Amino acid sequence: MILLNSCNLNSANNEPLIVSSPDKRIQVEFLINEDGTPEYKIFKDGKALLDKSKLGFNLKNNFDLLTNFEIVKNETSVLDEVWSPVVGQFRSIRNNYNELTVFLKEKKGVEKRLELSFRVYNDGLGFRYNIPKQPNISKIEIVSEETQFNLAQDFKSWWIPGDFDSYEKIYNETRASEITTANTPVTFKANSGTYLSIHEANLTDYSDMTLLNKAGTTLLESNLVPWPDGIKVKGETPLKTPWRTIQIAEQAGELIESNLILNLNDPNKIEDTSWIKPMKYTGIWWTVHLGFETFEEGPHHAATTEKAFKMIDAASRLGIKGLLVEGWNKGWDKRNKSTEIPDFLNATDDYDLKAIVEYAKSKNIELIIHHETFGNIPHYEKYMEDAFKMIKDLGLSSVKGGYAGQNIKSVNQHKHGQYMVRHYRKQLELAAKYGIMLDIHEPVKQTGLRRTYPNLMTVEGVRGMEFEAWTSGNPPSHTVTIPFTRMLAGPVDYNAGIFDIKFNSIDDKPFNWRKPKSNYPRNPGPSVKTTLAKQLALHVVLFSPMQMAPDLPENYENHPAFKFIQDVGLDWDDTRVLNGDIGKYITVARKEKDTPNWFIGAMTNEGARNLNIDLSFLDKNKKYKATIYKDGEDAHWDNNPTSYTIDEMEVTSNTNLTLVLAAGGGQAISITPIN
Repeated sequence: MILLNSCNLNSANNEPLIVSSPDKRIQVEFLINEDGTPEYKIFKDGKALLDKSKLGFNLKNNFDLLTNFEIVKNETSVLDEVWSPVVGQFRSIRNNYNELTVFLKEKKGVEKRLELSFRVYNDGLGFRYNIPKQPNISKIEIVSEETQFNLAQDFKSWWIPGDFDSYEKIYNETRASEITTANTPVTFKANSGTYLSIHEANLTDYSDMTLLNKAGTTLLESNLVPWPDGIKVKGETPLKTPWRTIQIAEQAGELIESNLILNLNDPNKIEDTSWIKPMKYTGIWWTVHLGFETFEEGPHHAATTEKAFKMIDAASRLGIKGLLVEGWNKGWDKRNKSTEIPDFLNATDDYDLKAIVEYAKSKNIELIIHHETFGNIPHYEKYMEDAFKMIKDLGLSSVKGGYAGQNIKSVNQHKHGQYMVRHYRKQLELAAKYGIMLDIHEPVKQTGLRRTYPNLMTVEGVRGMEFEAWTSGNPPSHTVTIPFTRMLAGPVDYNAGIFDIKFNSIDDKPFNWRKPKSNYPRNPGPSVKTTLAKQLALHVVLFSPMQMAPDLPENYENHPAFKFIQDVGLDWDDTRVLNGDIGKYITVARKEKDTPNWFIGAMTNEGARNLNIDLSFLDKNKKYKATIYKDGEDAHWDNNPTSYTIDEMEVTSNTNLTLVLAAGGGQAISITPIN
């Protein structure tokens, strides 16, 4: 229900306007300062989290929306509703906020107008600008968005550099004053113990927001990704910005349980969602990253008809629904020589697409089509609709999209700028039209659009598993930082599930295309920086409705631990973060949608540790069987990563467990009712 109140204010009224969360614990103050600049402050339980922070814009030709404003009117409203995501971490989500909208007018001059809306929830807030249609502003060219986040103290922070083309970085843990530039989400811990995460929601026809620290203080400012001419955003009035979001929680795990980002997006626009189904899949991806096959045509081409048939047979034996074949189409060998490649409609000569699709269907396997653009956006958009139509005509419903390379070729754009935000939205809407689910790599970050377009299943946007194959790798702390940072934006396609952790299976491969390439140094003592049990736990902790089993099929077959990957859910009724400390450890429990089954994943960083949990979330008066995949007594992420055991025990809602995690290790538990 929405309740709306309106109040007209005298222009001399400079008292702050206040809006609080439904539980009254979070409070936002809005005011106009002495020079007419809009400002806001944020409090939790009476303690300041953000001090006075300015709001506004610089527009082209020194035409700004910054100062000399007065409040003309304000409106307040309340919403309390429950909605159900098509796919997600929860069966139902409560959307409950108090909203304040403030209408501003320039005191003198051309009387420019600006509107600001604040929605305050129990788990944080979002605010956005609206530049309304008005006589003196029609065309908009934003030189800078002057939004400030003035932290009340020098909070501890977790962040990656504000790269305009990639989120594939290791997280820094520093004080806020040591941030230079940062991609959002950026997560903070106040001195009081309160956690915050700054991000954005509903990124629509606008540029990605990074954060800039100009002076080594606790004052962070919006820094939008620019067009080639330096303009940040181009549009017309009325123009609404994305929501600038601040999640607020007492415990770090509550950030993960928050649905603030989703709630600040528009409701689902797809009427028939029956084709949107979570999926586990396997593929040839890992063989190429290890270096003994190639995406390009040639003697070691990974995408051949023969190999695809073998992979289909393997997926069928393993009980995995999907198969991703990358390098299936013509043009990979010319990707740096022509802007008219790759070919999204025609397969290579050694890959019979129709025969492979039909054989896959006979085995109840769905082929996932790969669209690697290499950044040739005009070329891809020229053929995108025909390519999606072909996929639909083949009876398929999934695409993995790729945008490899640091800059968008031929158009001189950044991946996270407004040009690419428009492209990704065009792709998403067109995919919805043709009934296609998307898994996007090298994306613009997630901002909750999967509520509006639930065919946006998952995206990469993280330093993922491939870095273990051809760089110094990801430290064990990386995967216990991601849930509290990157994953707050949305599902993450990390590609967990490597069983051959020391890469022993490549020793008998005579060909390795990476070995002579100095720009792709192999790991010293190559390995994945986790234990095997942690690889299982990642399938629970890192939420993604599309999960890859990336290792070679022969490393899974007849392996007892693979049963957990076969069993673990993808779509959830409920999610509980049982404990967590950013960069150190985390335990997540999830109830599979439409079943009574629960799955638990626990993980640690380089430090071995014991974690105590209780199972009070289970139904009372029921007995369950817990199958526990845990680190062996001698397990260690580097010295002995594949040591593990499988135990079974009877549990109830009264059971308390001590999870013993090896260094860099984890534990994965499946819990099913005893009938």
